[in-house]
Amino acid sequence: MPSPRFIAFGEALTDFIRQEGQDWRAVPGGACWNVARVVARLGVPSASGGAVSQDVFGQQLLAESLAAGLDIRFLQSRPYPPLLAMVPERQPPAYFFIGENSADLHFDVDALPADWEQALAIAHFGGISLARPPLADRLLALAHRLYRAGKPLSFDPNYRTIMAAPDYFPRFEAMAAMARYIKVSDEDLAALYPGLPQDAAMARLRRLAPQASILYTQGAADMCLYEQEARFRQPVFRVAVADTVGCGDAAMGGWLASLLTRPEAEPGAHLRFAAATAACAAMRTGAYAPAADDVAALLRQDAR
Repeated sequence: MPSPRFIAFGEALTDFIRQEGQDWRAVPGGACWNVARVVARLGVPSASGGAVSQDVFGQQLLAESLAAGLDIRFLQSRPYPPLLAMVPERQPPAYFFIGENSADLHFDVDALPADWEQALAIAHFGGISLARPPLADRLLALAHRLYRAGKPLSFDPNYRTIMAAPDYFPRFEAMAAMARYIKVSDEDLAALYPGLPQDAAMARLRRLAPQASILYTQGAADMCLYEQEARFRQPVFRVAVADTVGCGDAAMGGWLASLLTRPEAEPGAHLRFAAATAACAAMRTGAYAPAADDVAALLRQDAR
């Protein structure tokens, strides 16, 4: 297996998604794991850098990682409880988390394979892992190390209520100041900068991260890509939506995969690919990771 060009560091967990009535469906998920799986399915050698439990939930995450083509040497198995995300509402998704002393908190950077940084083209961070000490500080230290080594970083805050803790915002600012690629949603901005209009919140983020390309998602409204002084717009693809769980992760993964596989493409082409990847994910329940053929078919269909 080729060394990963892309690694997403952070949570791999199990989503418990409420179905009709009182039934719940358990599916592998987690923002960082979702992004890694999307990038891998789109043809980039990738890994999820994190830790999972040794029970049935962790075993399923490892199996799904293998099926997606992820390098599972980076997904550590630890004898601790699983991290669970409860999703009582699907449209729009609502979450709460169960994970006291869970396996994800025991991720060990020093246990990664030897020379793992050599082929790395982008390292991704974000999600609730940056709000869960002691893992949060461990990941931030890793991000600083990679940044100093000249490795491009990507960042998606993927805001959840757990991030309302006062020690999260300094980590958010530190990550944004280092990241070359940032995805943020309108809901993220509203939570991170409460009381500010969306334009003012985006302006504040751009001042914090003037070096970054920023992918801005707005649910069913247009996606935007900010590149220095330029802004590109892309309408969302009109598809039959099953649910929107994992759509933001799919947009992020599609954008990064496009950057890695087509570095010569124009920013608008990368944005269009990100939107198509998100649309493919929306057509399936749960955090679906589209294959390259899925995205290509949607792009061809839309071009007719």
